Amino acid sequence: MTYHKIHVGDIIDVTITGIQPYGAFALLPDHTSGLIHISEISDRFVRSVGNYVSMGEKIKVKVIDIDPHTHQAKLSLKAVNKKRRFRRHRQQIVETPKGFQPLKDMMPRWISRGINKEEDV
Repeated sequence: MTYHKIHVGDIIDVTITGIQPYGAFALLPDHTSGLIHISEISDRFVRSVGNYVSMGEKIKVKVIDIDPHTHQAKLSLKAVNKKRRFRRHRQQIVETPKGFQPLKDMMPRWISRGINKEEDV
């Protein structure tokens, strides 16, 4: 079995071993553990860590710190993949048969109402 030394700043492959409300635990290639804190999951608001990672999933993370006493790593997912999104299925917006025509038809009326309201002030 080959081990390699992991350093702060390295981008490594890890396996998710646990998910908690505050973050996800991961197994590193050198068989130590690390934590991806919820604040390091995404730049956006993270309602649930489980929307971003799942148990057993292999992902790339950046090592942002290593505790010299416990050898546990602090990891960041957002530093590696800024575009990673949660897995909720997004509903596709379906265009109506009339398309944008109703908006085009109403726009002059809405603009006129807006101008008249400003004049009343």
